[in-house]
Amino acid sequence: MKFVIDFFRVWYKIINMNIKRDLENNLMTDLDRYRQMLFVSGPRQSGKTTLAKMIFEKIKIGRYLNYDTPDDQVLLLKKKSFYEEIDHEKGVSPLLIFDEIHKYHHWKNYLKGIFDRTKDEFHFLVTGSGRLDLYRKGGDSLAGRYLLYHLFPLAINELGDRRLALADFLKNPADLPENAKNTWELWKSLEKLSGFPEPFLKGEETFYRRWAMSYGKQLIREDIRDLVQINLISQMENMANLLPAKVGGLLSINSLREDIRVSYETLKNWIEVLENFFLVFRIHPWSQNVARAIQKESKLYFYNWSVVTDPAACFENMVALHLYCAVNHWTEQGWGIFHLHFVRDREKNEVDFLLTKDKTPFLLIETKLGDMEPSSSLLKMGNYFNLPIIQMVNLPGISRKIVRNDRSVLIVSADRWLSSLP
Repeated sequence: MKFVIDFFRVWYKIINMNIKRDLENNLMTDLDRYRQMLFVSGPRQSGKTTLAKMIFEKIKIGRYLNYDTPDDQVLLLKKKSFYEEIDHEKGVSPLLIFDEIHKYHHWKNYLKGIFDRTKDEFHFLVTGSGRLDLYRKGGDSLAGRYLLYHLFPLAINELGDRRLALADFLKNPADLPENAKNTWELWKSLEKLSGFPEPFLKGEETFYRRWAMSYGKQLIREDIRDLVQINLISQMENMANLLPAKVGGLLSINSLREDIRVSYETLKNWIEVLENFFLVFRIHPWSQNVARAIQKESKLYFYNWSVVTDPAACFENMVALHLYCAVNHWTEQGWGIFHLHFVRDREKNEVDFLLTKDKTPFLLIETKLGDMEPSSSLLKMGNYFNLPIIQMVNLPGISRKIVRNDRSVLIVSADRWLSSLP
């Protein structure tokens, strides 16, 4: 297995520049096409700073500023008109990059002031591990002044060259492309090492475990503690440690409240904070036109799926993040308004994932570790919605169409189907 991981480590290093260059080209295109600031947000250590520096190296004119660096912080706070000293070249707009500036208390007003004064002279790229579109709701609005991107952990469709065009995918979402290949070993490496670049590149489970032990604690005790006034930081850590066991089921805040012994509103706020700093994400039930549907409870997943120890829940979490990344990407590219939901009724008929485009469902997906027979809930909801249905399994080399109750079902290895996502 070590040889396999070493092989994929080398392979990933070879294709890594292509992955970054794809995202870099998207940003470069929008920098050239639009005058809005470009915001790149995402989990800590997902590669935002590396990406920003790559773009700056390409433009070479302007200034890169990191709020975590004392000298840059002094420049931002003490010499607010620093940009006036930047040389301009004919026909080239300098690029101002603000990395982690959301840690500055008045960051929105600060950016708004500079942008409104200089938007015709400079391009702007802003990165941060907090949700730049949601964090610190007070102060002047930046609405209309930025375009938002997200940089998530690595997904299997980023690590190859078999991605479909979205139009082709939407025509037959429950089909497996003819050129789909076996990506099983890569999938298992992601499963064990997470999709975060540093542990994935190392290719060592021992390093991943040491990295993971500090990741969540650093996020809470450094980023969240410094930016959000939480007095009971140890209890918040306890809550975060309990959440991996909740993956795959409905999230009951009342149940957590009994374990942590804080108020319902406090727990609700804490979970929102963990979402805002990309430790977890939630998907919500689809209840439109579903008789006796669950409407309130959400399902919670981790960006670092490897913290989930239950094999079935970890597998569901991996698939959830791949789909969540995809619908965010499609929406940010302006291809439509896409969302990820689940479906569950009062009789406990549940399907793990429902994908929608412009508020219209178009695909149902169920995850099973190794069950080759479609679940009864998947068949029932497939008939109810009259949608294509897929059952993904955590087994290698599976791709078969079967018919049950007059419904065609694709039973497929998750790695093979997800590797072709647009």
